[in-house]
Amino acid sequence: MTETTLIQNLTINPETLGKPSGFAHGVLAGNTVYLGGQTALDKDMKIVPGNIVDQFRQAFSNVLATLVEAGGLPEDLVSVTIYLTDVDDYLANGREIGRLWREMAGSKYPALAGIGVSRLWQKEALIEIQGVAVIQDRA
Repeated sequence: MTETTLIQNLTINPETLGKPSGFAHGVLAGNTVYLGGQTALDKDMKIVPGNIVDQFRQAFSNVLATLVEAGGLPEDLVSVTIYLTDVDDYLANGREIGRLWREMAGSKYPALAGIGVSRLWQKEALIEIQGVAVIQDRA
């Protein structure tokens, strides 16, 4: 007979982000963090004004805030999916977005996917970022 260890899932909802309703910002299962899709919502649950670069900054900040709340760091990201309402706009601003990524998360990139979609949950949202991270043992 083998012994099984149950992993307790822990919901991660940072106070710095808007209060979720019907979803969690993240779920920690063992050392894996499932980061819920983040648009450019501020603490008041309003999309920040501006262009794709401004929205990327806010959405990725939200993802990273959830990761840090779970005990992780940006280098723990193993997979990120970016949903875009205008892929051409994202590509046209790629240099600036890349600079922001490196500023916020460093230059170690996870597996990435960019997917064009017709719209996101909030009509004003141009981008949504979802990810998975595996928290490394830093002891």
